[in-house]
Amino acid sequence: MAVYAIGDLQGCLEPLKRLLDRLRFDPASDRLWFCGDLVNRGPDSLDALRFVRGLGETALTVLGNHDLHLLALAWDPARSPRSKDTLDGVLAAPDREELLEWLRRRPLLHHDATLGWTLVHAGLPPQWGLAEAQATAAELQGVLGGSGFAAFLGRMYGDGPDRWSPGLQGAGRLRYIVNAFTRMRYCRADGSLDLEEKGPPERAPPGLVPWFRVPGRRSRSLKLVFGHWSSLGYVAESGVWGLDTGCVWGGRLTALRLDDPPERIDVDCGAGLVAGPA
Repeated sequence: MAVYAIGDLQGCLEPLKRLLDRLRFDPASDRLWFCGDLVNRGPDSLDALRFVRGLGETALTVLGNHDLHLLALAWDPARSPRSKDTLDGVLAAPDREELLEWLRRRPLLHHDATLGWTLVHAGLPPQWGLAEAQATAAELQGVLGGSGFAAFLGRMYGDGPDRWSPGLQGAGRLRYIVNAFTRMRYCRADGSLDLEEKGPPERAPPGLVPWFRVPGRRSRSLKLVFGHWSSLGYVAESGVWGLDTGCVWGGRLTALRLDDPPERIDVDCGAGLVAGPA
């Protein structure tokens, strides 16, 4: 049995199928972990969502920011599509309700104590160890899977609060949890989130540090797999593996076999499937 973590799909189904062929993926014995952002920007959001859902217990995915954006478009009447969205096919599909109901019940974090690996979309803020991350993920998942989720989607967007405190309450607390799990790239020296900068670390403004390089990060004992940061590309350092290698922008689609040591396998995604920055 092999377990593979796979970077951001973003509607790029054809490269995924080529990657699975290269892995010689056997659904009878192998398992897939997707880093989130199954949809948007790429050409096959609907079919990619159907494909991953159709894998059943063979695959799991955590929620990414583009997945949450799809849910907001579906249930928040005040939310408008963005110019580069490729979500119309999902929203108009005859099986839309089944797909979206399945998607909104995906976790924010997956931890496998037996394997010793943890999966998230963007990362973990420096103040959270595994216990805090599991508790906050379950808290948000309970809201998204509950009867009041549509009301929350209308209050989900925003960059504040930018610093974690156990005393945060209400929509601000949930918004921080969303941003930490699905939007975070950089932190400031005090551990607060900077959600504006998207470029690679070598071009980061002074005072910003990638979340996984913050001194004293409480999750440093974990083996973490994440996606989200296409301008970072593949990274393997300090117990973290970043797998968003920009498939939708013409880069590669990357899998990591979760062995000891882990093994990287990827495929070329050809010409950029969309234009513009991530």
